[in-house]
Amino acid sequence: MLQPRTKVAIFSLFLVLWSSPPVTESAIGVNWGTISFHRLRPSTVVDLLQQNRVQKVKLFDADPGALRALEGSGIEVMVGIPNEMLAVLGSSSVASDLWVRQNVSSFVGKGGVAIRYVAVGNEPFLSSYAGQFQNYVMPALLNLQQSLAKANLAGYVKLVVPCNADAYEADLPSQGAFRPELTQILTQLVSFLNSNGSPFVVNIYPFLSLYGSSDFPQDYAFFEGTTHAVTDGGNVYTNAFDGNFDTLVAALTKLGYGQMPIVIGEVGWPTDGALSANLTAARAFNQGLINHVLSNRGTPLRPRVPPMDVYLFSLVDEGAKSVLPGNFERHWGIFSFDGQAKYALNLGMGNRLLKNARSVQYLPSRWCVADPSKDLSAVRKSHEACL
Repeated sequence: MLQPRTKVAIFSLFLVLWSSPPVTESAIGVNWGTISFHRLRPSTVVDLLQQNRVQKVKLFDADPGALRALEGSGIEVMVGIPNEMLAVLGSSSVASDLWVRQNVSSFVGKGGVAIRYVAVGNEPFLSSYAGQFQNYVMPALLNLQQSLAKANLAGYVKLVVPCNADAYEADLPSQGAFRPELTQILTQLVSFLNSNGSPFVVNIYPFLSLYGSSDFPQDYAFFEGTTHAVTDGGNVYTNAFDGNFDTLVAALTKLGYGQMPIVIGEVGWPTDGALSANLTAARAFNQGLINHVLSNRGTPLRPRVPPMDVYLFSLVDEGAKSVLPGNFERHWGIFSFDGQAKYALNLGMGNRLLKNARSVQYLPSRWCVADPSKDLSAVRKSHEACL
C-alpha cells in the first residue's frame, strides 16, 4: 500500500497533468463519404487509404461493406449514426444494444476493425434543424454508453457528437460562447464527454464563411498571411481556422472545460461549384492547414496544443449529394470520384504526393444519341428518348 505522503504527491501530479491539455502529435485523417452515383469498391478505397498512409478514417454510417474492407487494415475508424436514428436509440435500450452488437461488437477484436469512435448524430444542433434532433442526443448517448459497457467496449470505443461551428458564436475568439438555447444541453454533453474520456468534435469550414459573406476577407480564410488580422487583446489571429477554434476553446472554458481535447471532424475546401472553389484554392487551403496543424504551433489560446486529430473533408467527390447548399457540395474530394488525385498534396505521412487508386473498375464506354421524334423532357428519368 502507498504511504500517505506518496499518495498525496501522486494525486498532486495527477491534478497538474489533468489541468493541462495533453501534448500529443496531431494525426491527419479523412472523411469517407459514399453519396455517389459511381462508388468505388470498398476494398479499392481501403487500398487507396493504405497507399497514402492514412491511419484514421471517419464514416457517416456503419456500412458493413466498408467495415469488412477495413478489417485487419489497422486504420482507426469512426463510425456514424444518422440523426434520424437518435430518437429510437434514445428511447430503447434494446435498440441501442442491437446497434452496438451489429455495428461494433461484430467487427472489433483481433484481426477486426479498429473502431475507436462512434459519432452519435451528425451536427444535430445545427441551427437550420430548429431543434429537431436536440432532445434525442443525450438519451441516445446514455443508452449507447450502457450498451458499450455491456459489450465490454466502453473503455475502447468512445462516443462523440460532431457539432457544427454554428453551435457557438462571438465577435472575438475570447468572447466565445455556445448559443443560449444550447447552453443547457451542451453543458450536459460536455460533462458526459469529459466523464467518459471523449473529445469534443467540431466541423470548421472557412470556405463557407467566405462563400456566405461578401465582406469576409479572402486571405483570412487561408494560412499564408493576411492584411486583415484580428486582434483580440494580446492575441493576433491571421487565419479563420485558429479564430474559430479558439472561439470554441473560450466557449468550453465558460462551461468549465477549457482543457477538453478537440477533434476536427470535418474541414476542407471544394474544387468547383463556386467562385472561390477551384483546384488552386483547395490545394492552398488543405496544404496550409496540414502544415499548420502538424507544426504543433497550436493557437493563441492553446499554444503548442493543436487539435488531437483532423479529418479532411473529404476523400473523394460525391456526385449524388444535394446541391441545395451550393453546387460545390459535390466537389470536396481531394480525389475525384474514381480515386484519382485532383492536385498535389502532402498529407505529412511520408508520401510527398498523393497516390491514385488502383484497379478501378469502369463501365464500358457507351454512346447515347437523342431521338428528335421523342419528347426529351423525360430524358432525365428514362432512356426512352435514346436510340
